Amino acid sequence: MVIALASAQGPQLGIPQMVQSRGQFGRYGALLIVFFTALIYVGFFISNIVLAGKTIHGIAPSVPMPGAIVIGALSATAIGVIGYRFIHILNRIGTWVMGSALLAGFIMMFIQDLPADFFSRGAFNLSGFIATVSLGVIWQISFSPYTSDYSRYLPREVGIAKPFWATYFGATLGTILCFSFGTVAVLCVPEGTDAMDAVKQATGWLGPILMVLFLLNIISHNALNLYGAVLSIVTAIQTFMAEWTPSIRVRVILASVILVGCGMVALNASADFIGQFIGLILALLLVLVPWASINLIDFYLIKKGQYDIASIFSADGGIYGRFNHHAIIAYACGILVQLPFANTSLYVGPYSNIVEGADLSWLFGLLVTVPLYYCLATRGKAVEKAGRVVSVND
Repeated sequence: MVIALASAQGPQLGIPQMVQSRGQFGRYGALLIVFFTALIYVGFFISNIVLAGKTIHGIAPSVPMPGAIVIGALSATAIGVIGYRFIHILNRIGTWVMGSALLAGFIMMFIQDLPADFFSRGAFNLSGFIATVSLGVIWQISFSPYTSDYSRYLPREVGIAKPFWATYFGATLGTILCFSFGTVAVLCVPEGTDAMDAVKQATGWLGPILMVLFLLNIISHNALNLYGAVLSIVTAIQTFMAEWTPSIRVRVILASVILVGCGMVALNASADFIGQFIGLILALLLVLVPWASINLIDFYLIKKGQYDIASIFSADGGIYGRFNHHAIIAYACGILVQLPFANTSLYVGPYSNIVEGADLSWLFGLLVTVPLYYCLATRGKAVEKAGRVVSVND
């Protein structure tokens, strides 16, 4: 629901997600959010080009790992540079192709002789269930910064319900289908088999085709990370240069710089460093929970979708100012309250084992940030009126 609600904001305002954050945190206050988000984009870009490289090497062992990583990185960059229309086309086609391939994979797995322990392997336990739910929540919230960057091109007349339900069902059904597919594949092979090997073994001749489709999916999604990173950098620069509009050449240069930097890290860093770096990026997801909470409360309950777009782009922040202390205080408290319950590879809080194996920090972040920001934002003077508030899409 978090990413669906974030997606529904796009057509109403017609601006990128990080730019919209100025309406909640102030012109300069939003910079911290932009920085964290850019770092997360870059981190996922690095991890995905490594994953793409491993997949290419697995499909074609004759391609050396460094070369495979370069191919994965260049492919994602090409898609990101071409732009959002091409990204939409690829994902529109990919939805049907990948969905059909997964359905065929399910059929392939179930028409063969299933292992004797297929329905009895493992056992239900509450802590494992809660841990899986928490993983799913964090996974979904991590996509919050992406959504309105693409839904913003829809006309405002589509309303809130249509983009909400399209995003909700796309995010949930896509995740459920892929998670279920992986579960069945793992149960079809001996315990301890690598995930990718499990898919290839469980689906027979269809396995190599699925690997190619997985690779294309990884590359296509990684283009979103590059596109988002460039948008975040542009947003940060425009914070200090309000009249500056980046040309296509500038966007290509920024994308190339990110490509080279991330490619060097992926090629030259040790496996341990990559693992630790990805752990840092996953830990940074803690900062998205309070941001998403403030973003949604502000849009739906405080301002009710009415923002002064001119002020958001104003050099002095307009009616939103340079810093919104209410949002910044709630944001800081939302991060701090999660730390005792965090359970990441880099940091384990003193109360992280309330439920063994589960990271419940996000829950405490939501429970504190939502009421705190609502109380701070509605206290004192009423929300300022800005005459007739219009959006870019009007």
